[in-house]
Amino acid sequence: MLLLQLSAGQGPAECALAVAKAMPILHREATALEVQLQLLEEETGPRPGTLRSVLLGLHGEQGKALATAWSGTMQWVCPSPFRAGYGRKNWFFSGTLYELPEALPNSQVRFETLRASGSGGQHVNSTDSAVRATHLATGISVKVQNERSQHANKRIALMLLAKRLKDLGEQASDTARAERRLQHHQLERGNAVRSFHGPGFDERS
Repeated sequence: MLLLQLSAGQGPAECALAVAKAMPILHREATALEVQLQLLEEETGPRPGTLRSVLLGLHGEQGKALATAWSGTMQWVCPSPFRAGYGRKNWFFSGTLYELPEALPNSQVRFETLRASGSGGQHVNSTDSAVRATHLATGISVKVQNERSQHANKRIALMLLAKRLKDLGEQASDTARAERRLQHHQLERGNAVRSFHGPGFDERS
């Protein structure tokens, strides 16, 4: 199982906007490579239309190639759309590829169904399609409501629990733990693997 996380880290709203602007490009490239993207987790940014982070599942033979192309620090060069006259024009976000084991078996997980909350429309909120999954041995829990079907949300929950358990196992290594935390909380400035420019988010080689 391959996962790709795009993250603005602890950057300002402009970095979170860059993540949101990157998503349509990522979807176009996925379509061209016949890779299916599955939204697993999404954290909204500090302003409307921005994204702090997105975690995606990648399905298809070219999934690793796509994720590799989006792995590392990426740069957006543009005057701030939020702060007129602000001097800074370089905004950074990151992409990280995770390779995970298969999802957990149902026998290791307790499922609870509940009504979806938040955005998603009347249809989503009127059904008990959301799922809370708890790993019995550790008590680790996730809630998933991205999909309209309860079955799909259960499948995503099992994958997310596998990721959480993998992260937990890696905490035994101080180096691995520090690397994972740094990936989300700070980005390497410079040496960008991809660079986008202007309000239209045009890519330049």
